[in-house]
Order: sequence, then C-alpha cells, then structure tokens
Amino acid sequence: MIALGTVLALGGTVSGPQSALAQPPASPPPPFSLPFESPPGPSDWYVSQFYGNTPLAYDRRSDWYAAGQGLHFGVDFAARCGTPVIAIGDGKVIEVDNSYRGADPHNLAILHPNGYVSFYGHLLEEPSLEIGENVVRGQRVALTGDPDLTCRSRPHLHLEIRDKTMGHAHNPALFIEADWNSLALFGPFQKFSRNLDYPHQWVTPFDQPDVDFGGPLLNNYEHPWPPEEW
Repeated sequence: MIALGTVLALGGTVSGPQSALAQPPASPPPPFSLPFESPPGPSDWYVSQFYGNTPLAYDRRSDWYAAGQGLHFGVDFAARCGTPVIAIGDGKVIEVDNSYRGADPHNLAILHPNGYVSFYGHLLEEPSLEIGENVVRGQRVALTGDPDLTCRSRPHLHLEIRDKTMGHAHNPALFIEADWNSLALFGPFQKFSRNLDYPHQWVTPFDQPDVDFGGPLLNNYEHPWPPEEW
C-alpha cells in the first residue's frame, strides 16, 4: 500500500474525507472602513441605531422615514459634537451641504471609484471641502454634530452608502469592514421591528433590505411586533 505522503509527493490527489477539508476561496473584504480614527467605546463613539427596520423607523415610517420606504436608511454613530469624521474610502467630493438630502444641519457626499457614494449627515459645520476635490481613505473630512443644534440632545453621525445616482441606499453593515456584533454591545440594545406574518424577515443588522428612495413603504404591517398599542 502506498502511504498518503507518497501520493501527495507524486502530485496525486486524495478523495474521501480528506477532500472535505478544502476551504472555499475567501470572499473579498468589504470595501470601506469605519468613519472614526479612534476605536469604539461608551465614552468615544458607538452605534446608536442600525440601518433598516428599527423600532424608531417603524414608528415614524409615515413621516420621518417615508422617503426611505419606512426604513432607517443609514447607520447612526453616537459621538460628541466635534468628533473628527474620516473618509471611509478614497473618492471625490460631489456634494457639500445639499439641503435636499436632509440630515441637517450640514452634510457631505463622496463618490468612490467603485461606484458607491458615502453620505455623512448631521455634521457640526459646513465641511471645508470643494466639490470635485479628491480625498483619501482616513482623511478628516468633517466633524460630528447634532440635528437638534444643542450638542446635548442627540449628537451623532448619520452615515449612508448609496449608489452613484443617490436614489438607492445599501446596508452599510455589508459594505464597511467592522466587527458589527461587538459594536452593538457598546450602545443601546439593538433590535428590529417584526412582522408576525413573516417573523423571520429582517431580524439582524445584516439582512435588512435595500432602499429605493420614493418607493412604497416596506413595513406597513398588519400584525407588527411589538404591538403598536403597547
């Protein structure tokens, strides 16, 4: 009988249980990085609201989030006003303080070579960047602010990933390289509203649907959980 080592040395192949050890090719990492220089922590920054069918988005699906099909179409990172925000990838500035996009008081949009756009909202002041200016990953591009203009009520960064038309939003958790499960531990308890007619739909930060701005509501549930009367 020929030993296994001899077969391999001669360039042979092995079938059976050994072949099950072969691993599929690794998937490429997400193209973007987190928008802060420092690591997360309760006193620095943390995820305060995920993208998708969050309880707040569900409750305000017909007004605040109606344009986004009733979903929270970005990720919110709680951070003190004035926390530096960095570009999540190389790109070119395409919008500065476009009031049509919302996310007041200030916002910024960067188009990346891969065709995606990163959008940074609720900034403290107008970014000191020009439309058409190139930026690099990790470059400081803005400062976190507060949509209520108090820097006390809810200071945070609202970050979106859109397509180049700006009409379609993607789930940032799928595009930003991060340990999202650990990030969820720093902030408030993260959960999603549920449709009891389809209880396994949209239950984690990773399975939330894309958004077509201006499309119909995706979460007008007849049997929601928690019940709306609670």
